[in-house]
Amino acid sequence: MMLWFLLGAAALFVFLGGLRAFEKASVKSVKSLFAWLLALGGISLALLLILTGRGGIAMGAALLFGPLLWQQWKGAHGGGPKVGFGPRSASPPPRNNGAMTAVEAYQVLGLKPGATEAEIREAHRRLMMAAHPDHGGSDWLATRINQARDVLLG
Repeated sequence: MMLWFLLGAAALFVFLGGLRAFEKASVKSVKSLFAWLLALGGISLALLLILTGRGGIAMGAALLFGPLLWQQWKGAHGGGPKVGFGPRSASPPPRNNGAMTAVEAYQVLGLKPGATEAEIREAHRRLMMAAHPDHGGSDWLATRINQARDVLLG
């Protein structure tokens, strides 16, 4: 009886310590933790299905979730974007301290010089759909896209 009490107290101590660590953790590390727990749970389930003779179901699940797991693994092992020009880039490219030029604005929107107002508005809308901070995009990139539109449309 005393052994169970000690084991329960130790489990409670570990649980409360984990809650304190979870409370101080960043959002990125918590997301990563849950992604790895999900991946390990999926691998465990697949092994269980294979060992019980239901390997076909395990292979189907692997085909379904394999690309997601591969993407997670690549991101965790440095295969993801580091520096670039996109909504998922880790940091923005170096800035110049002057105002944005028309040439830079066309480059940001992916247009050729002389684009029409409709083309500029369409490119702005399309890029903001992907780069808006409310959709997981970058504040910096959304600002640059808006600046490019303002430069080109006056």
